[in-house]
Amino acid sequence: MARSRGAACSVAEARIRLTHAEQYLAVAELAFSPEGGPETTVATGNAVLAGVAAADAICCALAGKRHRGADHREAAEFLGMVTGDRGLARSLRELIDFKDAAHYGLENVKAQRARAAIRRARSLVAVARDKVK
Repeated sequence: MARSRGAACSVAEARIRLTHAEQYLAVAELAFSPEGGPETTVATGNAVLAGVAAADAICCALAGKRHRGADHREAAEFLGMVTGDRGLARSLRELIDFKDAAHYGLENVKAQRARAAIRRARSLVAVARDKVK
């Protein structure tokens, strides 16, 4: 994580990021449409934001620090280091792989990919709920 920066954070800030994660996830689930179209792109974009916010919440709660930097993939590495859970880090990495298409793409994200993004976001938010007391 040579170019990454860390930012100190508290349990109170972990709660704020958890709330953000839950809200992004709620919007993702609301926006999703199995027929595809712009709804799936918006759902995927919000799922990515939910996953990132959940990772911040987890790291703030467990380490008192969250990843800050331009490379979101390093946030996944940091999450894995903080939790010791490679599966959790992989879920965040896979969500981040959807970011470009969802936030900057010119074509709509396919429903199957949006569904996968929401599933990963749900798992990260569930862990954040468990870790943030």
